[in-house]
Amino acid sequence: MINIALIGYGYWGPNVARNIHANPDLKLHTVCDANEEMLEKAKRLYIAQTKYELSYKKLLDNPEIHAIAIAVETSGHFNLVKEALLAGKNVYVEKPFTSTVKEAEELRDLANKLNLIIHVDHIMIFHPIIKKIKSLFESGELGELLYIDAMRMNLGQIKKDVSAMWDLAVHDLSIIDYLVDGKEPFYINAVGEKYYNPKESLCFLTLRYKGFISHIQSSWISPLKERKLIIAGSKKMVVFDDLKSEKLFIYDKGVDVISGENIEYKDYAVKTRDGDILIPYVKVEDALYNSINHFKECVQEKKQSISNPDQAIRLQKILEEADKNMNK
Repeated sequence: MINIALIGYGYWGPNVARNIHANPDLKLHTVCDANEEMLEKAKRLYIAQTKYELSYKKLLDNPEIHAIAIAVETSGHFNLVKEALLAGKNVYVEKPFTSTVKEAEELRDLANKLNLIIHVDHIMIFHPIIKKIKSLFESGELGELLYIDAMRMNLGQIKKDVSAMWDLAVHDLSIIDYLVDGKEPFYINAVGEKYYNPKESLCFLTLRYKGFISHIQSSWISPLKERKLIIAGSKKMVVFDDLKSEKLFIYDKGVDVISGENIEYKDYAVKTRDGDILIPYVKVEDALYNSINHFKECVQEKKQSISNPDQAIRLQKILEEADKNMNK
């Protein structure tokens, strides 16, 4: 049994606590929050099964606690993760990993030195639909990747310590990174606006990779809630709409070359192909539960998480570069 203490019982913390509590190999040892009202909410759910603390310092000195889960604002991640590692605790931390690449690299090096696990909750790569899409690419069914179009929008929740891009696009960047095994873009461009917020609440991110391009929309000021991913392969195309009951659609559609080999010559011609639409069965799973369970396995087996600091650093390098050329 692995004892985990949770720091932060605000917006996302209750979901993390619920999934830790649901795992038979984990014990939600302590819930910590500096706000007594948040702790009272936790107490009404977990009663005497769990301990409660206002100060996270008490968690670090407790030898019964094997791991720390961190669900606070991004600006607080670096210091909390560092202190947890120095106290000998494995760490589960919400995305984005840290506020800067430099901070992320320091924490990665410290974890490696101390032989401890850091698992960054890039939750979408633990979604059963994303795992299914990866299997479709690996089997060759979709063909070569042509482009990815991602939309992640809603009215709120506006955060002050990160932009909509850092908060929302990081999900889609983690999906792309997972699907293409860590391939990095050679071109990054972004535009955005700081409506109602010191950081961008609306962002459009464009990336070019070798062989394909990607466009990612992130917005906290949309009248519609969207969680949609369009992935075009040379053989088939897929749409993942996370808000629908039927989430994955595989389109047997594409473009075939019917004559000529060179687009510059007049004999070059193509035709579109319009086939069936398949809605495959994918077993329903809780992505957050899968993420936490993977962290548990990594701690038990002393192995690196698939959402480890190196993956987080690849994503944050993209976000930092996008920030640099935002609105140029």
